[in-house]
Amino acid sequence: MSRYAQHVYTGQSQIAALEAWIAKLPGAAQVQVTLEDGSRLLGTVAVQPTLQVFRDEQDENEGMNGLLRLDDLDTPVQQHLIWLDSIRDVRALPPRE
Repeated sequence: MSRYAQHVYTGQSQIAALEAWIAKLPGAAQVQVTLEDGSRLLGTVAVQPTLQVFRDEQDENEGMNGLLRLDDLDTPVQQHLIWLDSIRDVRALPPRE
């Protein structure tokens, strides 16, 4: 079963940018993620994301992208699936008591 992404990347610099987000998203980290549209999500990284091979939805070209599963900080049963290429900023949050 193939997996599709709206955008896939093959360039070295593009893949390095995706890998940089992965380094800031270790499993169980509590983070604030700002998306390209300016929206912000607070949550716990369920599992550190990885780069995977996807096909783009339009031309079936193969390339890399990745998905972040972020469990909402205030409502942990709510999960957000976020494409790595849609992230603009990641900030670690202080631990909650």
